[in-house]
Amino acid sequence: MLALRLARGAHPLVQLRRLLVAAASAGTGFLLLCTLGYAMGHPDASANAVLRLAWCAIPLAATVYLAVSVARSDPGTKPRTGLSAVGLGPARLTLLASVSTAVACTLGSMLALLFFLHLRGDLSGLPFDGAARRLLAADRPLPLAAALTLLTFVPVAASGASALVLRPRKAKAGTAGYTDTTGPAPDEAQDPAPAPTGLPWGVALLAAGLAVETYASHAPGGVGFPMPGGLAGSSSGVLAGWALTAFGLALAGPGLTHLCGRALQAVRPGAVRLLAGRVLQEEARRIGRPLGVVCAVVSGAYAASVLYGAAGKAAPDLGPLSTLGAFLVVGCTVATLVTAAVEARQARRHTTAALLRLGAPATMLRGAAALRAAALLAVFGPLTWTVAELSAIPLSAR
Repeated sequence: MLALRLARGAHPLVQLRRLLVAAASAGTGFLLLCTLGYAMGHPDASANAVLRLAWCAIPLAATVYLAVSVARSDPGTKPRTGLSAVGLGPARLTLLASVSTAVACTLGSMLALLFFLHLRGDLSGLPFDGAARRLLAADRPLPLAAALTLLTFVPVAASGASALVLRPRKAKAGTAGYTDTTGPAPDEAQDPAPAPTGLPWGVALLAAGLAVETYASHAPGGVGFPMPGGLAGSSSGVLAGWALTAFGLALAGPGLTHLCGRALQAVRPGAVRLLAGRVLQEEARRIGRPLGVVCAVVSGAYAASVLYGAAGKAAPDLGPLSTLGAFLVVGCTVATLVTAAVEARQARRHTTAALLRLGAPATMLRGAAALRAAALLAVFGPLTWTVAELSAIPLSAR
């Protein structure tokens, strides 16, 4: 009940982010139910049904990633002075964040179930002249237990991931038992932020992924792994290499963002460059990983377009379900990046207010923001293009 009251009294922007989580959960739940419908309508094609279910893991991961980002930025679940006295310590707030995430995802899953039943004609006749009858196996009874089991994937995964990410940390020495799940301790807030340590590992995984893609594309007798929506099948090694590449970009994102901040402060910086660089260093962990994920998704989409454009192949007919899955992945990654940017802006609002009180012009703050965006674009833009081109080369050679 407390989680519901906090959700009801939240800011409209917070409510919008929760609705985005519910919409993403609805889309992913609908894909899972469509996989069940395909398995019901094609009992002899169990292997294809399993492959369709496996491809649903990508939008499922994107939805969970968005849900965790929204839970992190929820102001109603952040530790505040006096909450521990009424029994709302860090552990209880983490539980509230997990419950709020589960409620939003469950709402989306129920909407997916209603829409699925409506398309099957189980509620009020077959809509769209029965166009979805064969796809959703409308002539067969729906196993409700299997449908509900599939619909629990998103709420359970999202709430569990939120609880894991927002779990209370142990207090460090000298902080007088201070525990916070969202930011540094008070005595650390004044230091220049330490550099993230994931850049070498991210670069190594990125190089390993590109090497695996190249090797697998030239290996004789590669095992094909059919792709959804009429896309040409690729070997399992190529897809595994792309997965390593994407994980490497996500891991290297914070380190690259921190290096952007250091580069802005190099060679006798002025006030604008110094402010922009310090902010990037402080926000490297918060916005770096979403930037890396967006870079991975965009590079994958660009590699696919280059592959079909350079080879002169006709564009594949993706179909409604593959289009929905692609839209979910792209939309969730972009929404996660926007959420992280909003969270970063909220985290530095006190610093911004202090600068304005000291007489800093608003044009300087806007200039620093534009400089940060330009620095990130100058680094992540060419990186995305390079990774996309290197990923498309072995695919074009097949």
